[in-house]
Amino acid sequence: MKQWREAKSRHPDAMVFFRVGDFFELFNEDAREGARLLGLTLTSRNNGAAAEVPMAGVPAKALDDYLGRLVKLGRRAAICDQVEDAADAKGIVRREVVETVTPGTVMQDTLLHAKRNNFLVVIGLPAGRRVGLATVDLSTGELVLQPVALDALSAELGRIEPSEILLPRTVEEIAAGGEAPHGGSASAADLRAVLGADGSVARTLRTVRDDWLFDPETGRDELLRRYRVHSLDGLGFQSDDQLLVSAAGALVQYIREIRPSGSEHLQAPRIRRPGGEMVLDEMTRRNLELVEALRPGEEGGTLVAVLDRTVTSMGGRLLRQWLLRPLVSLEEIRERQGTVAELVEDRALRGRLREKLSGIHDVERLSAKVGGGRLAPRELVALGRSLALLPGLRAEGATVESPLLLALTSELDPMEDVAELLQEAIASDAPQSLQEGGVIRTGFSTELDELRAARDGARDFIAGLQVRERERTGISSLKVGFNRVFGYYLEVTKANLSRVPDDYVRKQTLANAERYFTPELKEWEEKVTGAEERILALESELFQKVRARVAGEVRRIQEVGRRVAVLDVVGTLAEVAEREAYVRPRLHEGFEVEIEAGRHPVVETMMPREEFIPNDLRLDDEGWIVVLTGPNMSGKSTVLRQVGLIQLLAQMGSFVPAASARLPVCDRIFTRVGASDNLARGQSTFMVEMNETAAIVHGATRRSLVLLDEIGRGTSTYDGVSIAWAVTEYLHEEIGARTIFATHYHELTQLGDLLPGVKNMNVAVREAGEEIVFLRRLEEGGADRSYGIQVARLAGLPPAVIARAKELLAELEGTHSGGGRGLGTEGRHAPGSNEGRNQLSLFMAEDPLVLKLRSLELDGTTPLEALNLLARLTAEARRGHDRTEDADMIGETE
Repeated sequence: MKQWREAKSRHPDAMVFFRVGDFFELFNEDAREGARLLGLTLTSRNNGAAAEVPMAGVPAKALDDYLGRLVKLGRRAAICDQVEDAADAKGIVRREVVETVTPGTVMQDTLLHAKRNNFLVVIGLPAGRRVGLATVDLSTGELVLQPVALDALSAELGRIEPSEILLPRTVEEIAAGGEAPHGGSASAADLRAVLGADGSVARTLRTVRDDWLFDPETGRDELLRRYRVHSLDGLGFQSDDQLLVSAAGALVQYIREIRPSGSEHLQAPRIRRPGGEMVLDEMTRRNLELVEALRPGEEGGTLVAVLDRTVTSMGGRLLRQWLLRPLVSLEEIRERQGTVAELVEDRALRGRLREKLSGIHDVERLSAKVGGGRLAPRELVALGRSLALLPGLRAEGATVESPLLLALTSELDPMEDVAELLQEAIASDAPQSLQEGGVIRTGFSTELDELRAARDGARDFIAGLQVRERERTGISSLKVGFNRVFGYYLEVTKANLSRVPDDYVRKQTLANAERYFTPELKEWEEKVTGAEERILALESELFQKVRARVAGEVRRIQEVGRRVAVLDVVGTLAEVAEREAYVRPRLHEGFEVEIEAGRHPVVETMMPREEFIPNDLRLDDEGWIVVLTGPNMSGKSTVLRQVGLIQLLAQMGSFVPAASARLPVCDRIFTRVGASDNLARGQSTFMVEMNETAAIVHGATRRSLVLLDEIGRGTSTYDGVSIAWAVTEYLHEEIGARTIFATHYHELTQLGDLLPGVKNMNVAVREAGEEIVFLRRLEEGGADRSYGIQVARLAGLPPAVIARAKELLAELEGTHSGGGRGLGTEGRHAPGSNEGRNQLSLFMAEDPLVLKLRSLELDGTTPLEALNLLARLTAEARRGHDRTEDADMIGETE
């Protein structure tokens, strides 16, 4: 218990699993919590004079299963195991915490998703409006550092999708409502929006450490010591990277805290500078359904599900990263496209590469395990088989042309030395556990082979003993057996006990037999047992040496893993391009967007290909804003999304679903699609809509692509039209971004006549009596109807409701045009009454002044006549206003 208390004091925020025999036990509050969370039986331990201690345990063999359940619940566990051999221990065997398992630091395959990274993010102390981020995947060793503006922190964390966040105590206090130092109220607001109780990562496990852990000077010393360098310049740091040094140093110290046994597989940091990738905010990722469907828990329906035909786990993880981080460098985009194009054209090369890649295991995660001394024998076999395929991949580089593909193949390290070592040392059928034996291949060690021969000879002698003893005793049913508790024995049934020789010594009594041993059998058993012990000890020693030699090449293995992942992704993009009839887009630094027969990459896979209707689109200096109108269910949102997805695919280096495409390089894609609320933050649907619209207006530039769907629908009609109109004007006049604005406000089509950069398009339908046919095709010009009532009928509203809606629509349209009596003027029966009663009209008849203005012919009017006419109309308007005020006063007096 003294050992347990010491471990618990060092890990107060973790549940301590304490090794006792074949179990890992939880004590005190950990036991109570473990019983509740894991369904364990709560017992107690009597500690003499001390009070009884609550305890709950799990079998050592099942520990990973229980840890997995804890990790999914967002909890931490400290594993306190024996660190010395019981045979060598004086007194109680010494135990120490050998590993801390948290959601962001797990290494076990059963707790990880093969094709998704498991990221831990460190947020440093903010300086001004910026903060340093350090992102690590301990299961692969990948480490990325980047400075991030506080107002972009939520978007970046959304892309990373961390399983755990490490942050300074000061930042945690600010997020909880405390004041920011130096009066940084804006910074505090940004931090609360991300890390507060209802922030974007509120449900992610957060680990808090004291601020001194994030000191830049301490961080610098930690990095120099960890990477064994004399200067940070060699790692890519610049003089003004103090934010990154702070975050990286805190990360290195935290890893040492949770994994004292070592993390030599941690790669040198890769620094990600701003401006190298397209910024994707949360609403764009969500609305375009890049990696998650809009409906939580829904399988498929995402872009990554369509694209992911990778044949390795490494490729699957990298594809997801490419998808969430499109490029903005035209040179890099074209380099990727050239590689994909070569693999599209050379199907045979692509097939050979993908066949070889499919045999390669997850060497990135295997390298992490070998670097941390955790690789099991069977995993070492998998690593050896994977490395043996590298020379074949390298040989494919003899015929390739694209620079990237050439570098990935012909410059690939074949690692023949490591592969040969593993081939010679490790048995092809090695078990998962070293204790099972049979790990080292025959012929690798002369001493081991001799021990095995001695053991096998003894076994053969014992096996022959059964025949000899039957002949000597005359007991035909006598047999030689073995179990782990009693060892070797001679078993005689009770019917033959009278024939048992005097030199047989009773060992065990059964219901129908007796078990014996002889001095000769005991001698040979000791030979077998002694040989087994020496064999296991020697195998363990040889295995550790082999694993250590492989661990010394971990950097080479990681580089191989990176190249294999890129090969897999470009091959996958080529495979998808050919199967789905994608084309290579032509990207440029200009402004024009030209898409011919563009398709939605996800929607088209969910229906027969011939049923999806492709569409053309052009945005240029003569029309860079499209006001898109059309009926409900006609496909306006699909058109918006497919344009965004085509642009994103092009900038990640992929081919695109179209007959042809000529696209600019965009700095950002903005989308605002659909309606939702955020009740947790007290925000209505309209408020969420306005927040998203404001983010677009403030963040968009002329190089951006803006996709808007239904702005202003959450408020009154005239409010909504006014906001939508003003936003469109602002995008046209102040920003100049390429924009598609889908709307049911047909009033906005007037902007096509008023603003030179706005043009109208609609998604066509055809009427056939009461039926409507959705053609799904874009046409020039605006739509004049939304066909909402027809769509309501298709949705199943009762016929009486549909009929009444048509009546009201006719009255409203008549009132709006000045030809109707007003809504409700014909009277309706009140519910539950047999008498009709008149209802007040919701719309007044059109003003007489408006009618006069509409009848004027201004072409032949002189300036003087126009002034006189304006004076008369003004006087008449004032008289009408006075009459209205008099009527109001009379009403108040009455």
